[in-house]
Amino acid sequence: DPCRNFHCKRGKVCHVDKQGKPICICQDPAACPSTKDYEHVCGTDNKTYDGTCQLFGTKCQLEGTKMGRQLHLDYMGSCKYIPHCTDYEVDQFPLRMRDWLKNILMQYYERDLDTSGFLTEKQRSKVKKIYQNDKRLVAGNHAVELLLHDFEKNYHMYVYPVHWQFHQLDQHPVDRLLTHSELAPLRASIVPMEHCITRFFQECDGDQDKLIALKEWCHCFGIKE
Repeated sequence: DPCRNFHCKRGKVCHVDKQGKPICICQDPAACPSTKDYEHVCGTDNKTYDGTCQLFGTKCQLEGTKMGRQLHLDYMGSCKYIPHCTDYEVDQFPLRMRDWLKNILMQYYERDLDTSGFLTEKQRSKVKKIYQNDKRLVAGNHAVELLLHDFEKNYHMYVYPVHWQFHQLDQHPVDRLLTHSELAPLRASIVPMEHCITRFFQECDGDQDKLIALKEWCHCFGIKE
């Protein structure tokens, strides 16, 4: 089968042409496997798709058009009303996000105590110091004042989680720049809970080149140069 190890980008599937050569053609959205309700996704056109297969198949069929360029995965789950993000909320967003990233690393570290796998040895040694210091601030919903005070007092504990998350997203390619599609896995899973994340990332892109550089990312999270 010529298609066996032939890779097509999202929204396309391998097809053998008349000469017997593998080529990529658009996925027919109607031919996508059926999905459960929890696998539905919302597109940036505010339409609910049965899954990512249907969304990216539709995007592929619109290739070359304005609608095709503008259609992306917005967030996981069916489309719903997302409230407007106020100036005050977007200012508070980095506080919650920094705390959340730190807590994720804490959880990974705790899981690795029993079975290794989430973090590399180098990452573990960095997180260990944060973990030992962090027993004071129990995970959960904290008041903005408390998060702000902790960031100012224990600044060093927040630097690595912010860098770590950038590195986790910067994969295709690894170039110290985050594209829309590299940000999508983080954005899409958080939008329903944190409606300010889209505006936050738009404002992170200081030079408006549709890419978030490491420097811009750190600046957004209040990390000094």
